[in-house]
This record gives sequence, C-alpha cells and structure tokens, in this order.
Amino acid sequence: MKRLVGNAVFTALLGMATLGASAGTSLAQAATVRDDVPSTYVVVRGDTLWDISGRFLREPWLWPEVWRANPQIKNPHLIYPGDRISLYYENGEPRLRLERGQGGVVKLSPKIRKIPKREAVPPIPLEKISAFLKDHRVVDPDLLENAPYVVAGDDTRLISGAGDTVYARGQWPAYDTFSIYRTGQRYLDPVTQEFLGLEMISIGDVQLERREGDIGVMHVVSANREILNGDLLLPADGGAISTSFQPQPPVEVSGGEILAAPDGLRNIGRNDIVALNRGSRDGVEPGFVFGVERQGETITDPKTGEPITLPGEEGGLLMVFRIYDKVSYALVMRAERPLSVGDKLLEPHG
Repeated sequence: MKRLVGNAVFTALLGMATLGASAGTSLAQAATVRDDVPSTYVVVRGDTLWDISGRFLREPWLWPEVWRANPQIKNPHLIYPGDRISLYYENGEPRLRLERGQGGVVKLSPKIRKIPKREAVPPIPLEKISAFLKDHRVVDPDLLENAPYVVAGDDTRLISGAGDTVYARGQWPAYDTFSIYRTGQRYLDPVTQEFLGLEMISIGDVQLERREGDIGVMHVVSANREILNGDLLLPADGGAISTSFQPQPPVEVSGGEILAAPDGLRNIGRNDIVALNRGSRDGVEPGFVFGVERQGETITDPKTGEPITLPGEEGGLLMVFRIYDKVSYALVMRAERPLSVGDKLLEPHG
C-alpha cells in the first residue's frame, strides 16, 4: 500500500482546513492511497469534496495529513464539475493535480476560502445540513420560562399557517421578529441520566404587528408545519452553516455515543443526521470525525440458554457539524450497515 506522508498535496481538494490549524493535532494514522485508486477522476455535479477525496484516500478525513501549499497559484482549491483530478508522482511521492475544464493545469493547494454554493463542489451535502439546522436546535429549558406562546389563531382557530394572524401571550423582548418552535426530545445522558438539552423543532417565522398588554398580534411570515396553540416564540437561531470545515480525528474526547436520531429513524444510514451526547464542554469541535461501533446483537447461548451480547463492530463514520454545550449534531458519512441509537463513538479508521 502506497502512503501519502508529510506534506503531500491532496488536502487542497477540500479548501476546508489550514496548515496551522492541523499543526497542533497529533494524528495516529497516516493517510493511505486506495488499492483501487483511479489515475484520473472527472468531477460531476452532485459530488462533494468528501466523496472525491474518498476516491483517492482510504481515510478521506485525513486531508490535513497530505497537503502541500502552492501559493503561486490563485484559488486552485476550488473544484468544479468538469474538472479532472489526476494522480502523478514527483520525486517518488504521489501528488495530485487539477486540470481545469478550460485546459489549465494547477497543482492543488490547501488555502481556505468560502466556496460559492452554486458553483464549486461543496465539502459535504450542505443543503441537507442547512435544512436540518433551520428546523432543529437545542436549548436549555430556562430559555423557555418567559417565552411568549401562541394562545389562538385568527377567529380563534386552533391551527394556523402562512399568511394567517396568530395571537401570543408572554413577556415581550425588544425585538419583533420571532421563530415559532415546538418542543421535541429531552436529551438525557444514557449513562449518567444528566439532562443535556431540549430539542426544539421549528414551525415557522412570525412578525409582531402590535401589542396590547401582554398579548401580541403576530403575522405568520412562513410555516413549514401547522401552528398550534401552545407553540413557543423564540429568537431565530441564526446559526448559518460554515463551508470551511476542517475534518480531523477527535482530540481528547473520550467515550460518547449516538444519543438520538432527531427525525425518529430506527435504522440510521449514510447522510442521516444524529445527535451525540458530547458537546463543546467535552472538547468537541465542528469537523471532528468519529468512527462508530455498532452494538453487538444479543443472542441466546445454545448450551446454557442464557442471553449473551456479541462484541460490537465498526459500522461507519460521522462528522460533527453543529455544537452545543452538552450535545452535538453529526452527519453520517459512511455506514456499512444500519447504525442505531446507543452505538459507541470511536477513533476513526479507514
């Protein structure tokens, strides 16, 4: 197996990390070229940088291990459909180069820049993550104590939608634009039973038109679900997704498991989103990549008749994209078999 070691070029593909940021990270693994590595690959619409990297590397998250700066080339890290990525060797070491659709050839460089959504290949499926973040957040219940809440729709309707008027009651802050939320899962640590946070599900957005005492008259700007009495008004989350992830193995994060599948999935697969019982207080950062150990099956011993649990096995990879204090959300990047709530977090392996 050929190895890409030291400061090889490949990480430039992503434009998602910096050499300085990776210098303090001790990586236990060296990135390796796949056995079936192609000599060239033509980028197509729908590719992500993770997918492209995975065609060349066994460990796509180890980009910071295999790049080389090439500052004389302007913006070579942006990858577009139609570009050709090719493998070659220089002084016995593997290199990658990008052949632009117009015919130019540049060596790949790892400079960080924001990737234009509609043009360059995104690092991961950003549309899916952005849609999820619009609909989900995690809060401390203290935030909800004095939050205004819907008491009625126009003509005292119980269900309202976009364009309707709704009435809300509560202690009103200085601003007049709100998002409507409904409470979801209560996240409890499966081992300690510590309360980790409350999942909030976005219902829509409203604008305060006027107030009379503690009653506010709201115009429903948008709604992705029916608005019900009792739904809560909170400031919009405002958490835009960054396109400049730095995929890397977790640093000093011990234990952890899949806490929940916010969409209620039982069999979790590639591109599904999961909640983890580790957050910023545990040292988790956006871009951390975890392996997952699937829980071993419980069977009946054929001789003694007692139930026994088989050893777990590696089942996939997750990449963290949103961090809260005690909880984080991650995207499943690979799943050999369906994953489940309760599966353990590991150091990632190829």
